[in-house]
Amino acid sequence: MAAPEATQQSSEPGSENIENQGFLVELVSSPLNLILLAMCIYLLYKILRREKPDETPPRPPPLPKMKKRDFTLEELKEYTGDEKNDGRVLVAVNGRVFDVTRGKKFYGPGGPYGAFAGRDASRALATFSLDGDALRDEYDDLSDLTAMQTESIREWEMQFEEKYDYVGKLLKPGEEPTEYSDEEQSEQSEAEKKDN
Repeated sequence: MAAPEATQQSSEPGSENIENQGFLVELVSSPLNLILLAMCIYLLYKILRREKPDETPPRPPPLPKMKKRDFTLEELKEYTGDEKNDGRVLVAVNGRVFDVTRGKKFYGPGGPYGAFAGRDASRALATFSLDGDALRDEYDDLSDLTAMQTESIREWEMQFEEKYDYVGKLLKPGEEPTEYSDEEQSEQSEAEKKDN
């Protein structure tokens, strides 16, 4: 009969207070428990007082669309992403010039494909090579590429066409530039707006 008396005593209001004190004494009596308690309090504090992350600086406004024109290799070399031409980056692929300024972190100075900036990247893309022979300083007619390399460069051209703005063609030595009218450019920009 001693057992039923014990359950009756623990159900009395004063016995809950003794049990709570026992829990607190057990909690603070062990150094490990104190460390865990301190870590819990610290984490709770960090969660409740979480600071907002630093906002990234606002992006500079996008450059206006470049007027369509044709480029010689010498003119193309000026568009490497430096401040000389508003930071624009142009890359030629298969005789077509694209404004890749949107991808400046890839094609601009210090980017993984920065060697393509202001250059004809056709041979390098076709051969998957960045050595000196792939990026030439003179006009490259690509006539010595294999059928597979030619197909590869066409695929690269389509990818550039989908992602970047076409701004003109790369002129062969002695070739005269095409005169693009403002009407052609406005029609093209209207067609692009409809596509988006």
